[in-house]
Amino acid sequence: MDIKGQKRLVLTFYLLIILFLPLVAQLADVQLAKGPEYARRALEQRSITVVLEDLPRGDILDRNLISLTGSEQQERVIVFPSLMELPLQVAEELASILNVDAAEIVNDFSSGSGVLSYPLEKKQIRMISERNWPGVMVLPVYQRYLNQPLAVHLIGHLGKIPSQEALYQLTAESEKQYQLNDLVGKMGLEKHYEHYLKGTGPEHSVRAFADASGSVLSGMGFKIETNGVDRGRNHLVTTIDYNIQRIVEEVMDEQVEQGAVVVMDVRTGDIVAMASRPNFHPAEVADLLETAPPDTFIDHCTALYQPGSIFKIVVAAAALEEGLVSPDSTFVCLGEKAPYVSCWHKPGHGLISFSQAFADSCNPAFAELGLKLGAEKIIEYAIKLGMDKQTIIGYPVIADIRQDLSAIAQPYNLTNCSIGQGPVLVTPVQLSSMVNTIVNDGTYLPPRLVRELRKSDGTVNKRFPPGNSYKAISADTAKQLRELLALTVEEGVGQKAMVAHYGSAGKTGSAEVAGQNGVNAWFVGYSPKDNPRYVTAVLVKDGVSGGETAGPVFREVMEQILGCLPLTR
Repeated sequence: MDIKGQKRLVLTFYLLIILFLPLVAQLADVQLAKGPEYARRALEQRSITVVLEDLPRGDILDRNLISLTGSEQQERVIVFPSLMELPLQVAEELASILNVDAAEIVNDFSSGSGVLSYPLEKKQIRMISERNWPGVMVLPVYQRYLNQPLAVHLIGHLGKIPSQEALYQLTAESEKQYQLNDLVGKMGLEKHYEHYLKGTGPEHSVRAFADASGSVLSGMGFKIETNGVDRGRNHLVTTIDYNIQRIVEEVMDEQVEQGAVVVMDVRTGDIVAMASRPNFHPAEVADLLETAPPDTFIDHCTALYQPGSIFKIVVAAAALEEGLVSPDSTFVCLGEKAPYVSCWHKPGHGLISFSQAFADSCNPAFAELGLKLGAEKIIEYAIKLGMDKQTIIGYPVIADIRQDLSAIAQPYNLTNCSIGQGPVLVTPVQLSSMVNTIVNDGTYLPPRLVRELRKSDGTVNKRFPPGNSYKAISADTAKQLRELLALTVEEGVGQKAMVAHYGSAGKTGSAEVAGQNGVNAWFVGYSPKDNPRYVTAVLVKDGVSGGETAGPVFREVMEQILGCLPLTR
């Protein structure tokens, strides 16, 4: 062959390679990239699958990976009616074992293979297993909201997609596919992390093989698939401690009809418990919407309220830091005859030191101090102590625009604001962070509520590291404030918040609310008094006073929490 012929042959060879490259690429895509998906679809066509979880969705966990959603595996009856020789007879006998009407079981069978929703006792499980019916088995099914969840206002709840437009929006915002009958997050973490939590397939299922007509093949057996990892779903790991959260909720169920409790780890700023009342069950939301009190679904832990005398901590911090007072500085309290604002102690405290004015929550002393400081200084220290920060790491709460510290500087507001009344509004989480700043020698630690997103195999998909801390007040001022908070509990209006064996420190608050018989009763403090471990904020709506109503709740919560820990005094 001459040279020209050889060149033509080589050219033809390369031309063929170029022409076949797209085909090779397509085959590689089918075999390698999409092969597992096509194999899964083929398997689906040749089998009937019953999903062993009520929702293909990631769980919401505490910091030790304990479920907060009340999710649990529980034994349920799984049926494949097409495998049954005498389905009507099976339905009657099964109904007798389950103590339900046979018509219900027949109706369940008519829907095809699936999970029967009836809870089972050990005796019933044994009786069903002894029958050994073809197409009937008992397997554990993973169920969300099976038990009463904890921290429901934080977790939120699920609901139906309301419209085709909402469906389009969900699909557009996520790479995952939604159907109109899907349940999606409507509130709290369920809503905020919807696109992370939603699964793309079941992790727990049982499969029966079928022929071309869709009938189950007798004798082929069943394949139980419980170890698969749905790469689409994430589990949300919070900073909540299950045991501490449980203690808080049990105390609130006994003592708090309306209100909030927040518990913070002083070392990190992590929120280890937050609970709101009134409470609800996420599985019963549809029924509660028409009958429950209007504030049932409000998370009072992140809602705004007048802090009452808790705000005196801000005024005290500013006055001490600016050198306007010392613990021994004196004031004169004329009680209800005081010139700026009357005192709760109507006869008056008379000549009173600054330390005692703080411990006894003397209004005239702090009104006078507020006037000396001026609005701008109070605003400055309120900002330093986090009273303008509604953000919580990992929990994207929508900021409430009613929180406006500049209102302190508006005419006629200064004296009322100095004692935590008027337009001053804060959240229980913010007050926890403020007191935590004092515990940490004046360093502000941003509150955190979510730690990470992880897959079922433990792979961490996203982390939420602690935020940037900063120096809000000097260590010396913080030390003096701790002494004032301790004095409040030891000798002042917070004595009912004294924690046995460990000691405690904190501040009471009683905020009057228009149209409400009682006050919004507050106590925010920490325990142990030495080497503090937790800061806790308590709000009880429609209470008597901070000392009488909120203080005992704080004491009970802290004694139970610390009672679970080794005594280290």
